[in-house]
Amino acid sequence: MTQVFEQNQQTTPTPPWISSNQPPTVNSSSANPPNVPSQPIESTQVKESIFKKIIPLAGVLILILIIYLIISKVILPITKKAKQGALPAGKKISLTYWGLWEPENVINPLIADYQKTHPEVIITYSLQSYKDYRERLQSALARGEGPDIFRFHHTWIPMLKKDLAVAPNDIAQVINLSSNYYPVAGEYLKVAGQTFAVPLEFDSIALFYNQKIFKAGGKIPPTTWEELRKTALDLTVKDAGGNIQVAGVALGTTNNVDHFSDILGLMMLQNSADLTKPTGSLAEDALKFYTLFVTTDRVWDKSLPASTYAFATEKVAMYFGPSWKVHDIKQLNPNLDFKIVPVPQLPETKVAWATFWAEGVAGKSKNTKAAWEFLAYLSSKEGLSKFYTNASQVRSFGEPYPRIDMASEIENDPFVGSFIKQGSYAKSGSLCSNTFDNGINDRMIKYYEDAVNAVLQNQPIATALATAAQGVAQVLSQYGTK
Repeated sequence: MTQVFEQNQQTTPTPPWISSNQPPTVNSSSANPPNVPSQPIESTQVKESIFKKIIPLAGVLILILIIYLIISKVILPITKKAKQGALPAGKKISLTYWGLWEPENVINPLIADYQKTHPEVIITYSLQSYKDYRERLQSALARGEGPDIFRFHHTWIPMLKKDLAVAPNDIAQVINLSSNYYPVAGEYLKVAGQTFAVPLEFDSIALFYNQKIFKAGGKIPPTTWEELRKTALDLTVKDAGGNIQVAGVALGTTNNVDHFSDILGLMMLQNSADLTKPTGSLAEDALKFYTLFVTTDRVWDKSLPASTYAFATEKVAMYFGPSWKVHDIKQLNPNLDFKIVPVPQLPETKVAWATFWAEGVAGKSKNTKAAWEFLAYLSSKEGLSKFYTNASQVRSFGEPYPRIDMASEIENDPFVGSFIKQGSYAKSGSLCSNTFDNGINDRMIKYYEDAVNAVLQNQPIATALATAAQGVAQVLSQYGTK
C-alpha cells in the first residue's frame, strides 16, 4: 500500500380450676387432696408455660421480619436511587438538553413519548447556534451552569473529557457501543472501556455525481482513484482559452473545495499515513495526489465557485460531501439529477471517512443517572426510528442511523444508503470540517490548509508537511492527545 497515491476511527393469669365464688368440694374418695390439681392439670400448666415463652419469641421474630422488609424493600432502594442521581418517588427531575441542528419539533415529540413512562422527568430542549457553541458549552459546564445533556462532535472527546459523566455500567451495557454501533463510534466515544457519549446519527463522506453529465459522457461512477482521475479528465470541458467551463471533479484546492480536509484525511488514511504525524512518503504521496487535480490534470482550479454550489449548478461532474449536503444541493437546484456512491478506494484497501455528532451528560449534573436513562431511550431502536421519522417530516430525510442493526432499513435509500454502507469500514481523525469548534479540528485543519497551499505555490511537499507536522504536534499536545 506504500506510496500507492504516487502511482495513482439490593400478674400471672388465674388458673382455670380456681373459682372466685365457690370453694372446692371435698371428696373423701378422691385420690387427690383438695386444691391439688391432678396429673392432667399439671400437664396443662406445663403446656401453658411453654406457650408463654413461645408467644413473646414469635413476636420478636415477626418484628425482626418487618424491620428486614422495611430495610430491603424501602430504605435500600431509595438509597440506591439517591446514589445513582435519581430522586425518591414523587419528586420531579428536571433535565436541560442542548442540541444542534435539530429543531424543537423534531426532539420534543420524543421527549413527550419518554415522559409517558417517566412522568417524573421534565426535559427542556434548547436548540443552540453553532457559532461559538463549543466555547459557550465548555464555559457553562465549567461553572456548573451548563446543560445536563448536550450534543458534541465525536472528535471533541479530548477537549470535553473532564466535563463528561461516564455512563453507568448497566446503561453502558444496554447501549453497547462495541456491538450495536459502527466500530468508529466505540473507537472515539469509549475511553479505557468507559462510555462517554452515544451517537444518534452517523455520517461520512461520499461521492456525488451528475447523472446527466455522466450519461452524456458515457461514464459509470468510479470505484477506484485511478478511475476517478481518468473520468475527471474525460468530463472536464474547457473553452478555447483553456478556462474550465465544466470541471471533472472538485479536488486539489482549499479555498473552494468544501470539506477538503475530510477528503485529504481520507486519502491519507487510505494510504496508511498518520494524521497526527503527517511526514514521510505515505503522507507525501497522499498530499501530492490531492493537489495533482490542479497542478497536473487541471480539472479544477481556485477560480471556480465553491464546490457545493458548483455541483448544484452543474459546473462540476463529481463532488465529495456528507449526507446533509443533499439538503443544500436540493434547495439550490430541486431538479438536479444526481446520485451518490461510496468513496473510491486504493487497490486492496477499504477505508471511508466518518464524521458524526454524539450526545453526552455533564459531569456536574445533579441527575446523571436520569440523563443517561433518557439517552438510552433516544439511542434505542425505537427512539432512533421515531427520531428519523420526525426529522423526515421537516426535510428530505433524517440523520442516518448509527446502529448496525438498523442499517438494512435505509441502506438502499438513494440519498443516505451509500453513507451507511461505509459505516463498517469508516475511520476518522481531527480533520473534520464544519464542527466550528475553534479548537482541535479547526486548528489542525489550518495547518493542513497551509500545507496544500504551499504545494500549490510550488513549495516542496516534504517541506510543507514538515511545517504542518510541527503545528499539529502543538495542537495535540495542548489537548492531551497523541
